[in-house]
Amino acid sequence: MRRNDAATQHVPGDDRGLGLDLAAVATYLEHQGLELDRASGVVRLSGGLSNLNYLITVDGRKVVLRRPPMGELPPGAHDMTREHKILNRLSRTFPLAPDSYHLCEDISVIGVPFQLLEYRTGLVIRGDKLPASFSDTDRRHALCEHLVRALSALHAIDADDIGLGRFGRPEGFFLRNVAGWRRRASKVTGDQPTLDNVERIVAWLGDHEPRSATPTLLHSDFKLDNCLLEADGRVSTLLDWDMGTRGDPLMDLATLISYWTEPDDPDCMHRLGQMPTAHPGFMRRADVLEAYARLTGRDVGQFQSWRILAMLKLGVVFMQLHRNWVNGALGDASYSGFARLGIDLIEHTTDLLEAPL
Repeated sequence: MRRNDAATQHVPGDDRGLGLDLAAVATYLEHQGLELDRASGVVRLSGGLSNLNYLITVDGRKVVLRRPPMGELPPGAHDMTREHKILNRLSRTFPLAPDSYHLCEDISVIGVPFQLLEYRTGLVIRGDKLPASFSDTDRRHALCEHLVRALSALHAIDADDIGLGRFGRPEGFFLRNVAGWRRRASKVTGDQPTLDNVERIVAWLGDHEPRSATPTLLHSDFKLDNCLLEADGRVSTLLDWDMGTRGDPLMDLATLISYWTEPDDPDCMHRLGQMPTAHPGFMRRADVLEAYARLTGRDVGQFQSWRILAMLKLGVVFMQLHRNWVNGALGDASYSGFARLGIDLIEHTTDLLEAPL
């Protein structure tokens, strides 16, 4: 299921320092009638900012053992049970979804729930750099179209048809998220100007609650590096479903656009460095919105409310990541600037309250 990255660590027969008790996993799997091949070792797969993914061999087949990060877990994130429930059903009808073969909710095994996922390979474009194969501006533009098509295809799935019609809590989705991210902001920063900015954003969102729309399945972190790509840039796999739910599809689109840096954006959006969209050939955010509206036929007239909510979430998430790094739970020295980035993203969001896309 995981990314085909060069930066992986292969430790045959040795799981020390990887954050995984392989012996405990082997014993558990044996009790489930499954055999872990210890001789094949374990590969800790790189990529992402939090969840831990390990390539192991079970019953002669490569699978990914996926577990939450170390340390305190924010509510609603890193939910292996949620991800398993989604993928076990969605993979039957949605080719981009890898299958989840097995869920372990017994925390006595390794301290947290974990799952075994289908292993897939593909090209990953991470951060704001592009591989040489995407030097052509036409290929970059096509990549944008592939992303929008993949998101549109997800939102076209009927949750009832795959047994997820009662999944999540779509009623009150917008205001519940506003309150949740306000609460999380108060827990990760004591910087008063930032808290004042959060209150200003929350007040604006309260005054601009969008009309309810028919809920769809949501990925909740749809962006380029959560996709595996074919050589031509088509999306072959969509990863990282641990925050999936049902709600207004514009929240997924807003999440994608929150990562979408443009050349003339302020410094914090370039420091964000999550996608290479500031390079020539990539669509502008407004073009992405228009393409999604054209493909889905959805009304995007109230998209600004969702965009502001997604930007608030993004700022708070980076402050959460910084706190976990300070506590020694995850990350490396690159996380040291995440608190400042989160604060600056929140400030930037106040500038967007009345700004066009």
